[in-house]
Amino acid sequence: MSAFLTTPLGIAVLVALQCLLVIGFVMISLLFLVYGDRKIWAAVQMRRGPNVVGVFGLLQSVADALKYVVKEVVIPAGADRTVFLLAPLTSFVLAMVAWAVIPFADGWVLSDINVAILFIFAVSSLEVYGVIMGGWASNSKYPFLGSLRSAAQMISYEVSIGLIIVGIIISTGSMNFGEIVRAQDTGWGLLGWYWLPHLPMVALFFISALAETNRPPFDLPEAESELVAGYQVEYSSTPFLLFMAGEYIAIFLMCALTSLLFFGGWLSPIPGLPDGALWMVGKMAFFFFIFAMVKAITPRYRYDQLMRIGWKVFLPLSLGWVVFVAIMARYEVLGGFWARFAMGG
Repeated sequence: MSAFLTTPLGIAVLVALQCLLVIGFVMISLLFLVYGDRKIWAAVQMRRGPNVVGVFGLLQSVADALKYVVKEVVIPAGADRTVFLLAPLTSFVLAMVAWAVIPFADGWVLSDINVAILFIFAVSSLEVYGVIMGGWASNSKYPFLGSLRSAAQMISYEVSIGLIIVGIIISTGSMNFGEIVRAQDTGWGLLGWYWLPHLPMVALFFISALAETNRPPFDLPEAESELVAGYQVEYSSTPFLLFMAGEYIAIFLMCALTSLLFFGGWLSPIPGLPDGALWMVGKMAFFFFIFAMVKAITPRYRYDQLMRIGWKVFLPLSLGWVVFVAIMARYEVLGGFWARFAMGG
């Protein structure tokens, strides 16, 4: 068996199995993320939420997915059929591709590349095309306006997210997620993680992630009050399911990035306890809970307020933080507090 795995065919089979394992984890998590999102929203509003299909309603997401799959795909008259169907597929596939460089534990990563952060930037930048294609191909003004909003919003907040991550790169001296997590392994538990030296940027990153993934209170591209559900209003059945799945997978990816960049990834928060993938998954679930709570308790912003925050508040703050971290790391202020690349010589 070991000899087979060293052959080209064996390597291809092994890579395919690893890809299926990651896809399976993400898709199974997706079912419970939707369920948890609805349950949390219901609890805040003092409702029961999904509670009929399966024990405690756990199979409600499966039933909803089957309902979408068996429905007829309705394509509006005058729509560009090819682009209309390609748009949700693009959103879903690009959201899945980004998971190729996300490590769940030390060495548990599909592709351990040195430019993993650049890969995430490239893929997340392309995700906006799925939304734009969907809005344009629908041949309707409301989806088109929603797609334009989404493009402007995602581009605006990608700038802030990028600058925040640049600060992490300066501290670590690497764009590899594994190296970023190992730089936080100082032996001090959660006090050694990057959330402490980069504390002001944690809140900015989280808020920017909300805007990047079109989550409330920044879900302006899907604003029912003015755009009748925005860029996906003409979609039904499986294409709509792919749009929704891509959105939730992107949200879960942001939870993973928050865990890796600021909260130690797979590292244990208490010195002495073993590290592992369970810590990583637990942190991702915790941050998704915060995403869901924000959705349940915050009112929607106006679009001009959203853009003003992105360009006039977050951009200057994140740019100033890059300069600050560069100076602190260059002169190794407080030892390795900001300059983790200098630790150990």
